[in-house]
Amino acid sequence: MIKKEQKIFVAGHRGMVGSSILRALKSEGYKNVIIKNKNELDLTIQSEVEAFFNLEKPELVFLAAAKVGGIYANNTYPADFIYQNLMIESNVIHQSWRSGVKRLLFLGSSCAYPKFTEQPIPEHALLSGSLEPTNEPYAIAKIAGIKLCESYNRQYGVDFRSLMPCNLYGSGDNYHSENSHVIPGLIWRFHEAKFANLDSVIIWGSGLPQREFLYVDDLANASLFIMNLDKELYYSKIFTMQSHINVGFGSDISIYDLTMLIKDIVGFEGKIIFDKTKPDGTQNKLMDSSLIKSFGWAPKIYLKAGLKLAYSNFLEQNKK
Repeated sequence: MIKKEQKIFVAGHRGMVGSSILRALKSEGYKNVIIKNKNELDLTIQSEVEAFFNLEKPELVFLAAAKVGGIYANNTYPADFIYQNLMIESNVIHQSWRSGVKRLLFLGSSCAYPKFTEQPIPEHALLSGSLEPTNEPYAIAKIAGIKLCESYNRQYGVDFRSLMPCNLYGSGDNYHSENSHVIPGLIWRFHEAKFANLDSVIIWGSGLPQREFLYVDDLANASLFIMNLDKELYYSKIFTMQSHINVGFGSDISIYDLTMLIKDIVGFEGKIIFDKTKPDGTQNKLMDSSLIKSFGWAPKIYLKAGLKLAYSNFLEQNKK
């Protein structure tokens, strides 16, 4: 159980996940929370991270800091994705051990699972096959973060946990035409097309892949839930020395159906053209979230309601 007086560090508090975790902590009455902007603390620089932990000595760490992006960004900047994510997680996890952090939560990504694997994807599928080539560098970095947690648990007996979320969306997302994930990318394109009175919008891929989506506030809720679980109970239900647990909504939707749903919510009335020359990525990525649900957690925000919230957030960020 997280005690109200414990010092908590939220790494990546300005990102979509980190900001949601920060809101959840504040709403639950946690006041002893440490946050640092990048100009105050660069998590890719070992000396800065070491100095921070030596000075602040947090007791709990939510490691939500990461460089993230969609297919285009992952394909275009593979070195940035693998380097920055490896540095962030290595520095924070290592210094958490050195400074005596009592509990840490690392946020992984479902793209760390093999491109072809059983559906829904169980936790033990990790490292059972080859990765999707378009985001392999990012996926390898996320796998490394999970294995860092497992390795420090094994060698030093610490309590470093990991959540493996499905595709996320919601408040604080990165709305960009090319560098964002699928939902914010679609919202941006349809919104711009609507105001420009365009006749059509081109969407990457065939529209056939199935994806599972979780509203970011549900992930924040799951993060606090997992961090509050008793250590003995947490490790009693997972594989030996494994630190990660899947967290998803429990159902998926085709990119085609998702596109049409967002098109209607935004109010774009033009034609949709699927560019089949562009990569689809993995065809299916539904995760098995039965483990976290067996602890008593469940998502609350359904996709259509979540998309409406996401579009409202987009309008707030981009008032015209």
